[in-house]
Amino acid sequence: MNVIWGFLLALFLALTGEYLAGVIAPALGLQKGAISGIMMAILLGILVNNLFKLPEVLRPGIKFSVVRILRLGIVLLGIRLSIVEAGAIGLKALPIIIGTIVAAIAIVTFVSRRVGLTDRLGTLIGVGTSICGATAIVAMSPTIGAKDDETAYAVACITLFGVVAMLAYPFAAHWLFDGDAFRSGMFLGTAVHETAQVAGAGLVYQEYFADPQALDVATVTKLVRNLSMLVVIPIMAVLYHRRSSEGGAAPRWYTMIPLFIVGFAAMSVLRTVGDMGERAFGVLEPAQWKAVVGFVKQVATYCLAIAMAAVGLGTSIKGLRAIGLKPLAVGLFSAVLVGVVSFTLISVLY
Repeated sequence: MNVIWGFLLALFLALTGEYLAGVIAPALGLQKGAISGIMMAILLGILVNNLFKLPEVLRPGIKFSVVRILRLGIVLLGIRLSIVEAGAIGLKALPIIIGTIVAAIAIVTFVSRRVGLTDRLGTLIGVGTSICGATAIVAMSPTIGAKDDETAYAVACITLFGVVAMLAYPFAAHWLFDGDAFRSGMFLGTAVHETAQVAGAGLVYQEYFADPQALDVATVTKLVRNLSMLVVIPIMAVLYHRRSSEGGAAPRWYTMIPLFIVGFAAMSVLRTVGDMGERAFGVLEPAQWKAVVGFVKQVATYCLAIAMAAVGLGTSIKGLRAIGLKPLAVGLFSAVLVGVVSFTLISVLY
């Protein structure tokens, strides 16, 4: 029961965001869907968290929503694509992923040293920006002996600029790529930091521009990007230890495989098998299977909406004051860098 109240608050904000979007758009003379319910839920969460002191009893449920409910939503998203479609997207995205990771880590660590940040903090910001936000930072921290405040600063930078990107990049991508949902999705999957933020950006794009392909491509691209932790974190640990004797050993490879990636792949396999033959699994009629797929898609969307409201509830503007200007400047630089590299590579290759 510890998680129920925070979860209910996130659910309430998700539903309220959807309701307000439907009310405000007509009131402003805009067509239905012109204002995103997902974006409203995120903004409501940020507003509530920064205007009111939320009781601690809500925190476990908010964390549960942004971690467990989000992952459930991502797993269920797998049913939108066959395993062949998901694999094809991942292969196309791979050069963009590699390019953004190499550029971010190499340039951000260099710039952070030049402005006076510790190697540890610069490494954490670079890894968090290029791979998967807080997850990569937490996995990287013990391998380089990062201090608690360095880890917290890096996570705060990633959270701040990731939320900004989540809200702004869907519109920027639509404009930069002339409404091409595939390239826009690839951009969102490589230029936005956290998995939750990528899902949010994809949902905003889907709601505003009525094209679900961007969410599908962004999700697969981000999951492939997450798997790069298997290679990047051990390499970064070795490189850091060559310059310093601090830190510990890299975590074992299998501990860095998020289970929700496995779940997403399993749902894609389920969709692939279900689409084979005249009847899904030899039992369901085509119309029944289509209804099941549609229901799972809808549940995934609700899960992600709740998670997005929880992301807003976990975003503290006041807490950023203690970070200082230098880490924030490096965080902003790294976020812009990844976006520019991603846009350039996608424009050149696709």
